[in-house]
Amino acid sequence: MWESIVEVDQDIFRWINGLAIGKFKSFWLFVTHIENWFLLYIFFFFLLYKSFKKPVSFIAMTAVPLVVFITLSLTNLVKNGVERLRPNNEPVLMDSIQILLKPGNFSFWSGHSAVSFAVTTFVVLALRSKGMSKWIFLFYIWPTTFALSRIFVGVHYPADITVGMLVGILLGWLCSLIFFKIASRLQYAT
Repeated sequence: MWESIVEVDQDIFRWINGLAIGKFKSFWLFVTHIENWFLLYIFFFFLLYKSFKKPVSFIAMTAVPLVVFITLSLTNLVKNGVERLRPNNEPVLMDSIQILLKPGNFSFWSGHSAVSFAVTTFVVLALRSKGMSKWIFLFYIWPTTFALSRIFVGVHYPADITVGMLVGILLGWLCSLIFFKIASRLQYAT
C-alpha cells in the first residue's frame, strides 16, 4: 500500500514538475527563495503593528518569528526522522525531471510550505479579529505559490507540500489561540 502511495506521489510530481518550467524557470527560482519575500513580511509586520494597540502589537509582531521557529524546529525533527529523499536526489527520478535546485537534506515535509502557511494563518487570524475579513484570505496566494515552486524546482513531492501546508495551518492556528489568550489578558490588565 505504502509503495503505491509513493508511486502516485512521484507520478503527480513528474506531471507538475514538467508543466511550465521551460519559459518560467527564472520566475519559479525567484518565487522559491524566501529572501525574495522580505517585503511581504515587512507588510505583515506593518499590518500587525497598525491593527493592535501597544503592547499587543509588539506581541503580535514577535509571534511571527516564533511561529517560524516552532514550525522549522518541528519540520526538521520530522525530516530527520522520516529521511525521505528529495526528488532531486532520488535515483529513480533524476533523469526524468527538471531540477533547478539541489538541496541535500530530506524532503518530508516541506519547510517552505509549513512555514509560509503557518505565518499566513497566524497573520490572517490575527488581522481577521480586527475586522479585516473581506480581502485578507488573498494572503494565501503567497504560501500556495511559494509551496508550488518547490515542486517546479524539483525539490519536493506533492505529499510534502500538502502535509507541510496542513501542519502549517494547524501550527498557525494554535499560535493564534495562544496569542489571543495573551492579548486578552493584557487588555484586561490595562
